[in-house]
Amino acid sequence: MADLPFNPLRPYLQKTFGREVHRVALDAGSTCPNRDGAKGFGGCTYCDVEGSGTGELKSGTQLAQQLKDGIERVRKRDPETGVIAYFQSYSNTYVSQARLTEVLSVLEGHLGDPVVAVSIATRPDTLPPSALEILARLNERVPVWLEIGLEVADDKLLDSIQRFHTVEDFLVAVERVREVGIDVIGHAILGIPGDGREGARRTAECLAASGARGVKVHNLMILKRTQLEHQWRAGQVDVLSAEHYVDWLADFVERLHPDQILHRMTGDAPETERLAPRWDVSVNGIRHRLIQELVGRGTRQGSLHSLASGS
Repeated sequence: MADLPFNPLRPYLQKTFGREVHRVALDAGSTCPNRDGAKGFGGCTYCDVEGSGTGELKSGTQLAQQLKDGIERVRKRDPETGVIAYFQSYSNTYVSQARLTEVLSVLEGHLGDPVVAVSIATRPDTLPPSALEILARLNERVPVWLEIGLEVADDKLLDSIQRFHTVEDFLVAVERVREVGIDVIGHAILGIPGDGREGARRTAECLAASGARGVKVHNLMILKRTQLEHQWRAGQVDVLSAEHYVDWLADFVERLHPDQILHRMTGDAPETERLAPRWDVSVNGIRHRLIQELVGRGTRQGSLHSLASGS
């Protein structure tokens, strides 16, 4: 379908960088304030003990090797591909100024080609001015994206899943990041216990109003070695079926800003780590069903944005 009813990532990357682009995930071994005791212990209830990484502090040498291996891996498939250096696990700005400088130093010699952009995962409450200054300088060389978790636009639910920040914290963080010229990718999870379909719509409205340039959204997943696993095994947590998720996702997409880039629209945890859901549909299958749902409704991304924002 030439005219998709939403703004997917791949065309945006091709238009921006003029070539195929792939992520290389990097694990700096960072931590979070809801894991190290500053705000709590154990991390978010849905987050595994490795936070999508090892949780082991990495030296500059180790990180440099991760980047080198990642570049070699993606360039075996396409020697001309650009690379997004993706600092993925935990909150990567929750470190000292010296540590952040050390982590980013591994990019030297690769910026521009093959590393065309840098994406950094963090939280809205772990963005000191020193980190923004460092990232703003890097952003003058290649585009920097800060991936900031909102997850759900409800303060009570943010506490229930042990995020321990507020919706206002997220909105203020996005504003601060945008002021230094860096794009934000906001994260959302649909199906968090107690949220419901109206909550999914509310979260989309919040992300649209925030000014985040991009959005990542996925369904709630039950991963091994998480607090949510225990609740799920006790029958206290349900997960969405593929059919319900597509319905909620269509509602969500309709309420985003028309210009936001949809970086992700479903989860991609390894099957060996994912307990639920166990859908018989692929990531591409969800994408196809979303297209069908929006076309069937006669809507597209942003169709309800003006209603949601009151403009």
